[in-house]
Amino acid sequence: MRLVIQRVTEASVTIEKKVKGKIDHGLLLLAGFTPDDTDEDLKWMAAKAVQLRIFNDEAGKMNLSVQDVQGDLLVISQFTLFASTKKGNRPSYTDAAPPAIAVPLYEKFVLLLEQALGKPVQTGEFGADMQVSLLNDGPVTIVIDSKNKA
Repeated sequence: MRLVIQRVTEASVTIEKKVKGKIDHGLLLLAGFTPDDTDEDLKWMAAKAVQLRIFNDEAGKMNLSVQDVQGDLLVISQFTLFASTKKGNRPSYTDAAPPAIAVPLYEKFVLLLEQALGKPVQTGEFGADMQVSLLNDGPVTIVIDSKNKA
């Protein structure tokens, strides 16, 4: 599993000209899945995202988590995070989980985030053509891969 985490002052996702999910202060999570991802990967990534200390404390130091600042989460599925660009100019997505595997992983990941955060999480729609808008705060953008835990 791979996450791109962006600290935002606002973010939203629109599908067919209708806003599906919207947050203010919090994190935009772009989530990609592989066929090898396990429940342990999902749990580790959910805990990491919710506990990652990337919000400023009163001294201006990144020392607070999204939980600490009572921020929100917007989670968007994005299979293109596993694009391979080794050959030619057309990316290959063979490392990304197919929908039959990725959808249950995505849904479980969202549920784990809600449990860890203690409130509902905003989402896009798996497989939909989505327009994602964000105002990156910092900017702060972090990439985490569950295969690089150690």
